[in-house]
Amino acid sequence: MLIGVPKEIKVHEYRVGLTPESVRELATLGHRVLVQRDAGIGIGATDADYTAAGGEAVAGAEEEIFGRADLIVKVKEPLAQERARLRAGQALFTYLHLAADAEQTRDLVKSGVVAIAYETVTSPSGRLPLLAPMSEVAGRMAVQVAAHFLERAHGGRGVLLAGATGVTPGRVLIFGAGVVGSNAALIALGMGAEVVVLSNAAAPLERLKAELGPRLRTGIATPQAIAAELRDADAVIATAMVPGGLAPKLVTRAMLATMKQGAVMVDVSIDQGGCFETSRPTTHADPVFTVDGIVHYCVANMPGAVPRTSTYALNHATLPFVKQLADRGVVRALVEDEHLRNGLNICRGAVTQREVAQARGYPYVEALRALGAQD
Repeated sequence: MLIGVPKEIKVHEYRVGLTPESVRELATLGHRVLVQRDAGIGIGATDADYTAAGGEAVAGAEEEIFGRADLIVKVKEPLAQERARLRAGQALFTYLHLAADAEQTRDLVKSGVVAIAYETVTSPSGRLPLLAPMSEVAGRMAVQVAAHFLERAHGGRGVLLAGATGVTPGRVLIFGAGVVGSNAALIALGMGAEVVVLSNAAAPLERLKAELGPRLRTGIATPQAIAAELRDADAVIATAMVPGGLAPKLVTRAMLATMKQGAVMVDVSIDQGGCFETSRPTTHADPVFTVDGIVHYCVANMPGAVPRTSTYALNHATLPFVKQLADRGVVRALVEDEHLRNGLNICRGAVTQREVAQARGYPYVEALRALGAQD
């Protein structure tokens, strides 16, 4: 199969769809991999590294990558100029987060592409194996980010999360006890902060408490508990999500008035619409804004700031699926593997992910039917 890896063009996105090591494995299996020149520069991989691995460094994305490849492997969702280059029947494998993105959904439906989203591919245990690596990175980064913007010079209230002798540590409130929330709690505790994790289910809280010890406070995320904990929080990290769907709105604008001035809110769920009513996507170039005295950090590609770590972590998870798509062919791979098929969001003009169809107002089409494997 002919696989294409374009250079990411989202603002300050330095990750790349495939590492040279991944390209080597695919080339060994007999596949051709076209890599846009300088696509790997953000992870320290040169064009020479890719060619030495058996790939082909090509000049442009439009003709060489999108115009020729059967399978496009990216990291972030295709931007408008990239979506215009997609061809009917071509396969796209990347993060999509369509429930919160009407324009992207419309363009992908119109293009006729076969769009497979990393974030909805499942495992036999029901987990999300391609979302987990970046969730781990984002959770760990979220606390670093919160600590940075709590500094007075960056608009925060001037609190050190670790505190000091005779001075109470900062308090971090985390919504969600999944991969992102667990990693955020780990780092926040390690920095010496007081940490509270709220979740809508007891089981993940019990697991997290057993892992991280008695310093961690936990609770069920009732409206009353959320309101009470917000008042005392110096930093709030939102990680709650619905696989493939819109994130739940947990904090309204009216609730900001009860918070400490200069507190920082980090919305890790912004790709899925965000957990705060006042959230809107930001970039690494302009990462924060303030509403009613509360600093909001809503960067939609947080792990892009640490591209080498992120790309290698992501490739460890995605490469087996890329191999399946390339070895078996896209349609056969999707038909034969229900867990990979759960990643199919749009197929030849049909929306095949139920939560996306509901969020964006499209009719839902069962994936096997869209693939032509079911009458």
